Amino acid sequence: MPNRAKKLTTGGNMIQFEQTFNNFLLQHQERHNRTYHFLILMDALINSARHIQHYYLTGALKGNLGLAGEVNVQNEDVMRMDQIAQQITIHYLTSSGRVIHAVSEEAKEIIQINPEGRYFIYFDPLDGSSNIPHGLPVGFLFGIAKRNLEGPEDGHLRAGKDYIAAGMFVIPTGTFTLALKDAGTWRFHIDETMNFVRPTRMMLPEDTTSWELSFNSANRDTYSEKVQKWIAQNEKKYAFRYLGALAGDFHRILTNGGMFMYPAIVNHPNPKKNRPQGKLRLMYETAVVSFMCREAGGEAEA
Repeated sequence: MPNRAKKLTTGGNMIQFEQTFNNFLLQHQERHNRTYHFLILMDALINSARHIQHYYLTGALKGNLGLAGEVNVQNEDVMRMDQIAQQITIHYLTSSGRVIHAVSEEAKEIIQINPEGRYFIYFDPLDGSSNIPHGLPVGFLFGIAKRNLEGPEDGHLRAGKDYIAAGMFVIPTGTFTLALKDAGTWRFHIDETMNFVRPTRMMLPEDTTSWELSFNSANRDTYSEKVQKWIAQNEKKYAFRYLGALAGDFHRILTNGGMFMYPAIVNHPNPKKNRPQGKLRLMYETAVVSFMCREAGGEAEA
């Protein structure tokens, strides 16, 4: 599906029209004889991202970049922007009327929304909270699964293999990446009218000269011996980049190729900081980027 940008010359001036995300997705749904319910859901997510970006850009002036004085379900300090992003997203998901329930990093329980909805959504409204006080890029990650339309729905949590779409917004850079099941991974950029435009098919490059390795190097001595050995043998083959926000790091990987990893922490000097199961969250982080990676021609393992 090529980017259908058009140019118009009038009065000696050149006007360029970019294909919008809505137009791109509308064509996708019609091509596959699908309903518009998914468009309504995606409109809710895009509106959420726009408003989160607005609050993030003005956060320093409004005092919204500090701690909220709470901890989340992962026992991590909650930032004010985490709370704002959560409230914004739930508002728009509820307004869409298309979501049965949602699972969020910022909520201890499943968020029941509309029993008659068509989709389940798993999301992290603001990935990379440690970047917030510094105004550095953060992410909004989400995965979407569809309810059983052939019979009774029991509301069970869906595995990543059952997702029909997954995506991420990198805030405040104005980039949005969406992967559609069996239809590829696509990147969009926000324009001056706050619309996401110019769909670009993302394919991980086979040329290894641009590949990057992304992981938290400060933790290298806390990984298992097997992982430490692999890093020692391979890290010099790649450029090293680590932003501290999964969405930002994976955004680079999609462009340049390479590997992102967050291995289990098993040898930390403070045993309370060990993470033997790893630190990435399965449903709204690992499964999301794994889905996008595979649709871009790559491989992923949780």
